[in-house]
Formats: sequence, structure tokens, C-alpha cells
Amino acid sequence: MNQYQRLIDNLTKLNLNNIAASIADYRQQVNDSQISFSEALLETDKEIAYQRQESLKRRIKRVRFPIVKRLSDFNYQFQPSVNRQQIDEFATMSFLDNQENIIFIGSPGVGKTHLSIGIGIEACRQGVRTLFINCHELILRLKSAQEKQHLERVMRRYERYDLLIIDELGYLPISANESKMLFQLINGRYERKSTIITTNVPLSSWGTVLNSTATAEAILDRLVYHSHVIKIKGKSYRLASVSS
Repeated sequence: MNQYQRLIDNLTKLNLNNIAASIADYRQQVNDSQISFSEALLETDKEIAYQRQESLKRRIKRVRFPIVKRLSDFNYQFQPSVNRQQIDEFATMSFLDNQENIIFIGSPGVGKTHLSIGIGIEACRQGVRTLFINCHELILRLKSAQEKQHLERVMRRYERYDLLIIDELGYLPISANESKMLFQLINGRYERKSTIITTNVPLSSWGTVLNSTATAEAILDRLVYHSHVIKIKGKSYRLASVSS
């Protein structure tokens, strides 16, 4: 193996694949005195940026967002009830420092999920261990764990996420037993980790949705304490797009 082949091999082993793929061009430019040797080495900046972007993509994929929606794409003019300054503050992840929660309340289509995903993506960008899960899917997973008698282990896994995003609470009915499992999860994260919940149900009606006023009160007691409750009053994006 000659020196050039060894160089390619070393770059590949170091996972500097972009540099390896372009090394012939850099070599030619140095030989032709178009760039200095130092400038050629500084092309590693592009490799670092590429690897950071790929790492972010992997983190976003692990969170299991149903779709990628960024806060920069949210239409605040269409939804003026949303305080942009407040959302920008959430994007700094400062609410995690005090284990604060965020509850987005509003009718279907007003942007609750968009905002929660956008905050979640910013969390990924900042290295925060995050999980996004639909409330119905979460309940099914907890029920399955209970039936297989390893509920505590699954609970501990969900409790470890620095940011847990539970989407669409209230869209499907929840039994009293399921509500107790949801309480157990919320209680395990209480004053330890932050949770974001989106719901179309006012807090005053959670007792009906959860089929237990007592459990609903216990959940809200832990969620609302150190919490930001964002009520979005506006039109549905989806209906607006259909009508237009």
C-alpha cells in the first residue's frame, strides 16, 4: 500500500469520509499552489460540520417524531395567541433547569404538535435526551408492560428521559386503570424531569377524559406545579389550507 492509499485508509478509519472522498481535489489544489497545505487541512471544518449534522439527524430519528417541524417554520401571524418570545425562551431549554413542564391546550390543528416537535428538535440540537410519543401509544405500551409484568422497568425507562413529549392526550378515552399508570409515570418524573403535553381538552375536563376525577387531580397537581400552560386560541391550519 503506497502513502496515498494509506492516507485514504487512515481518513476512512477516522470516519473522515468527506475528506477521503475529496482528498484528490485538495491534493491537486495544493500541488497547483491554489491553496496552502494549512488551508487544505482546514477543510476538516466541513467534515466536523457534516458529522455534527449527521449526529443531529440520528438523534432526531431516535426521538421518533412523526414529522420534522421546526420552530422557525411556525406561523405566528396566523396564530397570534402564541407568544413568540415565550416559545423562543423554551427553545433555550431553560425550563429544563427547574424541571418545569409545558402544557399546550387548544383545538385540533392550531399548532400544538408543531410547537412541541419544534422544541423537541431544539432539545436534540442541544444534546438533551428526548422522546416523543403519542398518548395512545404510550398507554398501549404501558398496558403491554403491565400484562408482561415488567411495568416498573418500562416506567423507569420513560422516567429517565430529560424531556418527554406526550402528544394528543384526550383524543381517545383512557380507562381508570390506564389513568393510574399515567399518574405513576408523571409522579416518577415529578420535580426530576420535564414533560411537554399537548391536549385538546381543558384542564377542568381531564377528570372526564381520564375516567377518574381523583387521578386527574393528582396528575394535574404534579404537572401544573412549575408549569407553563399555553392556551392556543385560533383557527386550524389544516382547515385553512383546505378552504384556501
